[in-house]
Amino acid sequence: MSIRTPTSSIFRPAKGVDQGALKANQSLVDDINRRNVLRGAVSLGALSMLTGCDVSEADSVQSVLRAVSYWNDRVQAAIFRPGHLAPTYSEAQVVKPPRFNAYYDVEDVKPLDGATWKLELAGLIADKRAWTAQQIYELPEQELIVKHICVEGWDYIGQWSGVSLRKFLERIGADLTAKYIAFKCADDYTESIDMATALHPQTILATKYAKQTIADPFGFPLRLRMGTKLGFKNAKWITAIEVTNTFPDTFWHKQGFNWFAGI
Repeated sequence: MSIRTPTSSIFRPAKGVDQGALKANQSLVDDINRRNVLRGAVSLGALSMLTGCDVSEADSVQSVLRAVSYWNDRVQAAIFRPGHLAPTYSEAQVVKPPRFNAYYDVEDVKPLDGATWKLELAGLIADKRAWTAQQIYELPEQELIVKHICVEGWDYIGQWSGVSLRKFLERIGADLTAKYIAFKCADDYTESIDMATALHPQTILATKYAKQTIADPFGFPLRLRMGTKLGFKNAKWITAIEVTNTFPDTFWHKQGFNWFAGI
């Protein structure tokens, strides 16, 4: 998933702000712009008045921007409704094939061997035996026709099928009172979600797209698909799941992007 600066920005630096410091933290500024955190024109000068930091110092800029980003995460988590459903669509609206997105080009995708692939389990789980692709294919399926919304501004309607993540967690004896679910992927991508989102009725471990087994470069044999999160939260080529109470940092969060990234 390549990240580009939005064409319209609400976040405007105040006069006298060290432009080098801003450039060094551009991903955080872009993220605040994308999420429209304060729903209006915000200046770095105004934020510095709230925090009392010197905006000419790179570390201070980082502190301010991360504080706003973390605040945004907390607000989104607070307003999340476990039973609220994202809009669904008809099969006639489904885009085929789905649109590729990753932090690298499609030519760099390294296909997995479904015959040798296994899903490893770790953390607060009673039955940690690994699962083969065939075992997962044999589980009852749930279908979602929802919109994939990318942080870059584009979207498409996709038709996904797979096992409900909630039912899978129940089946393996996961501690459903734990805080987080972490995902590791074959391409070294990492992602994590809160337990409330994991148990949401529109969160599945997808194995099919438009009723056909998910192909590469779209995440074969297993990917996360949620109706309540931005596209980059939907991990592909999943190789391991961990249930934990320790916050599992993620690929994009380490670079300053919102972690919750949903509704």
